[in-house]
Amino acid sequence: MAAQYQVSGDSAASISASIEEGVRTGVWEFGTALPPVRILAESLHVSPATVAKAYQELRQRGVVETEGRRGTRIRSRPPVAGPRSALRLPVPGDVRDLSSGEPDVRLLPPLGRALRAVAETNGPPQGYASAAAMPELIQAARPRLVADGIPAADADLTVTSGTLDAIERLLTAHLRPGDAVAVEDPGWANLLDLLAALGLRPIPVAVDREGPGVGAMEIALQSGARAAVITVRAQNPIGAAVTERRAQELRALFARRPGVLLIEDDHAAELAEQPPHCIGPVTGVWAVTRSASKPFGPDLRICLLAGDEATIARVVGRMRIGSGWVSTVLQRLLVHLWHDDEVTRAVAGAAEAYGLRRRALREALRVRGLHAEGETGINVWVPVPDETRAVGLMREAGYAVAPGSLFRLSSPPGVRISIGPLDEEEIPALADAVATAVRPPSFAAPTR
Repeated sequence: MAAQYQVSGDSAASISASIEEGVRTGVWEFGTALPPVRILAESLHVSPATVAKAYQELRQRGVVETEGRRGTRIRSRPPVAGPRSALRLPVPGDVRDLSSGEPDVRLLPPLGRALRAVAETNGPPQGYASAAAMPELIQAARPRLVADGIPAADADLTVTSGTLDAIERLLTAHLRPGDAVAVEDPGWANLLDLLAALGLRPIPVAVDREGPGVGAMEIALQSGARAAVITVRAQNPIGAAVTERRAQELRALFARRPGVLLIEDDHAAELAEQPPHCIGPVTGVWAVTRSASKPFGPDLRICLLAGDEATIARVVGRMRIGSGWVSTVLQRLLVHLWHDDEVTRAVAGAAEAYGLRRRALREALRVRGLHAEGETGINVWVPVPDETRAVGLMREAGYAVAPGSLFRLSSPPGVRISIGPLDEEEIPALADAVATAVRPPSFAAPTR
């Protein structure tokens, strides 16, 4: 469809606007290659420098990305809303969707009783002046975070509308367009898209099951990274959890870089089976995010944010002149859920169920001669020689999985399989399909 779309314009601004319109209307899809600079310049009768500037503007706003010999392509989720602006392609009804990375809705605690309780005890309507991080939430959150190993005893605390909201506010509070950020590779696709939209430059840091590699992180910091984002456990997509040994090594590294913003993400929270091993606070500017969305439901858009005084003050101050605050109804709801023993048991049961599914799938793949990563969280990462072939064959077999290209910068190819909606009895058939999709056509599977 993109081949039928005619880019127009006689200036960098009008050319970039024309391409953006194609993205907005859905004719430019994820991964679609834009015409080479010289070819488009000839067809529009403008100089190559004009087209190059248009592409640069689109790249700075996160609409396109440059991939070496592959040229300039539309990003996976450009910051332009349109009919095809979702991260994933539509999944047919007869295909099992294991690509979303979402929790199992069957395992989420019901909110009806908690909502009724909050409604009955919410008191008089709240005015604008009283809107902030509620003292009762902060009072309940601090010991909860400390008990889990989050360095919140002496930290300042506030709340934002989810993890990405927190990270965006942290980055914009300290960085400017063009600054570099050290990120895990493979890493969270949404974060990569956010950096592109903010005009920030990602520096890939190889990650293994123990977390970001120390050598790779040191190279990123030496290359000028002014911030680093690290997932302490349930890393997306490979499920890594930072070990105490790796945390100690990274602490020593960051201690020598007091001006670097260190952001640690604990999005899985109560669903993670391993304790968090945080690296900070060892720099002058640091923060830890703790989301409520995974354990209690994606609709509960609250993220606890702990950090140094100046950083939290900047975030709170920016919120006051922007969105204002996180709904006090949601804040009261979260406090109620924390104190509900039935909800606590439900979340613990969900964590156990995810662990059983994840380990069962990894073992089934191991029996079939395949290596897979997934120490924690709700995803399993399978290295593959050819992502396009693997994803296509999996879809033909009735399973939608996410291509690794959404999460990778320079790391080897792979596919991400979400175990959130997966039932244990489905695992053998799924493992067979993965084995068939991953192996070369001439490979003879070992007999079992």
